[in-house]
Order: sequence, then structure tokens, then C-alpha cells
Amino acid sequence: MMHEMTPTTPLEPGEEVVHSFHPDRATYWRDHAWLAAFAMALGMIVLWIMGNPFLWTGAVGGLAAVAVRAFYVASDEMAARWDLTEFRLLGPQTRAVRLDEIARVRGLGSAVQVVTRSGDKHLIKYQADRADTERRIARAAAAAGNTAMETS
Repeated sequence: MMHEMTPTTPLEPGEEVVHSFHPDRATYWRDHAWLAAFAMALGMIVLWIMGNPFLWTGAVGGLAAVAVRAFYVASDEMAARWDLTEFRLLGPQTRAVRLDEIARVRGLGSAVQVVTRSGDKHLIKYQADRADTERRIARAAAAAGNTAMETS
């Protein structure tokens, strides 16, 4: 079975995609650069605490670990797409969230987290304009009759 990074849930009769959220390549690499800097510093601190005189190897290890991960998953992450319709938010594979079931929309770094009333959590990652993504989802949910949703 192929791992699809786009929505495969069929649209309901009369339902149309009003906006698609795609990851931003520059945001992806910027986030990984920050993650690499953190991993490098952490690696050096751990080696310093252990008394290792070769602190620089912590920086090399942290950078290598994040770089390998970044290059390994980049093609999948850049292919991910979320579609917003008048009634639902459709994510990779069969993820589907009814707009009237969204309890909270909030930003986490460059990602937008969508939390449903049942507690399911979904991340729309690497958004160039996270605030715009949040606003679009909140407006669509309000138009679908969701008046109890929290935004932050």
C-alpha cells in the first residue's frame, strides 16, 4: 500500500475545496536549522557534563542527526496537503475533520494544531503564514456553525 500524503477522502455531494494548505520549503529548512542548532548545543552540554574534553563532537552529532532526518523525510513532508471545504478539513490519507467538531485551533511554531471535541489532534506543518492558516480554518468553522471553537 502506498503512503499518500494528500487527502484520499472523497468529497461529499455539493462539497468543494475552498483552500489547500501546502507546506513551505523555506519554512521546513528554517525549522530544521533551529532544531539542528538546539541539538548541537544540547550535545555539547551533555558531553561537558560528562567531562568529555571533545565537546565539538556533540555539535557534529547533533547536526548530523537532524540533517539525516531532514533530508530523509523532506520529500514526504513537502508532499503533504490539507484541503479545506465548506464542511470539513481533509488531511493526508483518510483524515477528515468536520468543521463543527473542531474544539481548538492553535499555532505551534510553524504548524497549526487542530483539536477536535473528541480529543483527536492534527498538525498542519510548515506553514509560511501560520496565522493565515489559523484564520482560514476559524472562519470556515464559524461559517459551518461552530461557535464554541477556541483559537490562540
